Amino acid sequence: MTNDKYAKRIFHIVFVTSRGGVNRIRIVKRLLESPLNTNQLAKELGLDFKAVQHHVKVLVKNNILASVGEKYNVAFFPSTFLDENMNAFEEIVSKLEQGK
Repeated sequence: MTNDKYAKRIFHIVFVTSRGGVNRIRIVKRLLESPLNTNQLAKELGLDFKAVQHHVKVLVKNNILASVGEKYNVAFFPSTFLDENMNAFEEIVSKLEQGK
C-alpha cells in the first residue's frame, strides 16, 4: 500500500489548491464508473474538449489516471495508485463538498 500521507498531499495539490480541481474530481468520479476517452468525457460532463484534455494530462502525470490505447483510441481509467488510496481521495472530496 502506498504512503497515505503522500497520497493525501498529491490529492490536495491536484484537487484543492490548483485551478480546475472540481472538474478533475468530476472526471475521476465519472471514470470510476467505466473507462472513456477524452471526447466522451467532454460530452458527458459538458466541458470543453481542450479543458478535459488538459485535466486528464494532469491526472495521468500525477498517476491518478492510467490509459490504454493509442492516438485517437485512448481510454482513461483509475490508476492502481488511486485504487490503493481511494480512502484518501474520498476524504478530500468529502471535505470539499462540506466546504460548499
